[in-house]
Amino acid sequence: MDRTSPVPLYFQLAQQLESAIERGVLTPGSLLGNEIELAGRLGLSRPTVRQAIQSLVDKGLLVRRRGIGTQVVHSQVRRPLELSSLYDDLEAAGQRPATGVLRNVVTAATDRVAAALGVAEGTEVHSVERLRYAHGEPMALLTNYLPAGLLALDTPALESTGLYRLMRAAGITLHSARQTVGARAVTGIEALRLTEQPGAPVLTMERTTFDDTGRAVEYGAHIYRASRYSFEFQLLVRP
Repeated sequence: MDRTSPVPLYFQLAQQLESAIERGVLTPGSLLGNEIELAGRLGLSRPTVRQAIQSLVDKGLLVRRRGIGTQVVHSQVRRPLELSSLYDDLEAAGQRPATGVLRNVVTAATDRVAAALGVAEGTEVHSVERLRYAHGEPMALLTNYLPAGLLALDTPALESTGLYRLMRAAGITLHSARQTVGARAVTGIEALRLTEQPGAPVLTMERTTFDDTGRAVEYGAHIYRASRYSFEFQLLVRP
């Protein structure tokens, strides 16, 4: 750490720890020790270490455990807003994705689903509901609708890889998507599945994906834990 820098030492320490967590140097479950041990090891004051740790606790990256010390939870997933799957993004970030399939059925399209897919209300569509995990912890609740007969979607395949990978393997060329991001409070059953407190904030995303012929091939309504997840934008200055 640079003691001559105008950047506070606690902030420098917090940045270094966060970087180590994101790069996998500090893995989930790693122990940092207590504040006194850390202060002595790093040559910093205890208040400086306490402030750095608290900033990462507030971000959900660290947790304090009585009698144990400070423990790494995980890194927050930062997902770019582009046409990619959560499975691929988690895998690329070294987050060890896993999937639990909650529902995999053919059902009648509601008015909302029908409008998104460009079919008549009541038309049969394939409905899939999944829980996506990272490091064994639930991250997102994903609900997707596809035109019936578009591709085979058996549960073992859905549990082993991402939906977009299955679509590409079936010869479907994903070209573009229309997407809306929002936020709200989690409901009771959602909170239970995501291991969040009732009323906790969640991020929402609705996306309709089109193939290279302009056909709507998928509509998704997803919920992400705000404490573990964020969307990342790149903004350009208009000339």
